[in-house]
Amino acid sequence: MITIVLLGMLVGVILALTGAGGGILAVPLLVFVLGLEVADAAPVGLLAVGLAASLGAAMGLRDGIVRYKAALLVAAAGMLCSPIGLWVAQRLPNRPLMGIFALVLMYVAWLTWRRTQASPPGRSAFTKPPPCQLDVNRGKLNWTGPCAWALTLSGLVAGGLSGLLGVGGGFVLVPALQRYSNITAQSVLATSLAVIALISAAGVITSSAAGHLNWLIAAPFCMGALAGMLAGRVTASRLSGPNLQRGFALVSATVAVGMLIRALL
Repeated sequence: MITIVLLGMLVGVILALTGAGGGILAVPLLVFVLGLEVADAAPVGLLAVGLAASLGAAMGLRDGIVRYKAALLVAAAGMLCSPIGLWVAQRLPNRPLMGIFALVLMYVAWLTWRRTQASPPGRSAFTKPPPCQLDVNRGKLNWTGPCAWALTLSGLVAGGLSGLLGVGGGFVLVPALQRYSNITAQSVLATSLAVIALISAAGVITSSAAGHLNWLIAAPFCMGALAGMLAGRVTASRLSGPNLQRGFALVSATVAVGMLIRALL
């Protein structure tokens, strides 16, 4: 029990320090330390990530920076694919599923490391504007066909990965919102957390109804995750963002290699 709580606290701290995408380490920790299979660890990790995202989304709603219409559209698309991903996960052998997770985790590590490098130049006048444009006068997005399709596609991908691997999908949603819209970075993160909370809720409900969620592990793990997030928020402002992201990238890459080796042996 104590080990499970401590693992949850570690995940919560990582989430607090690294933001959306940090919860992807929850499943590997459950696999390596508790010996769970990926399909059994995924619902537990998804519940922890969903609770943490709900806390962040609630704070974003309080501050008025969540684009709730966009969040609802993306989440609705994600909820369609999340049960499909869960269905596939329960029928795949553990080794292939672990290999898929390792490759996704390696991609997240590479993406995180790349973001710590020099920021790319801003959009020039000759660059095609993103499909989702924020109307500064109304303070709302201008909805168009390309905008709705881009957000829907992002939700489908995030939802599928959420059900398959038990991840929130922040590593998909944040880059997608940055690419397809011109909303602020704070709004991107808050909207992403709102989507993660909704998609995770759908996945957790489906897993629980199907009897795939081990509450004896999930309850203490989530308690630890919430405690870790609160503790991490206290120290997050004192630490260097780029250095934290690089550290997260290195840890993720190391874990990914370990999972890939374990999947192949």
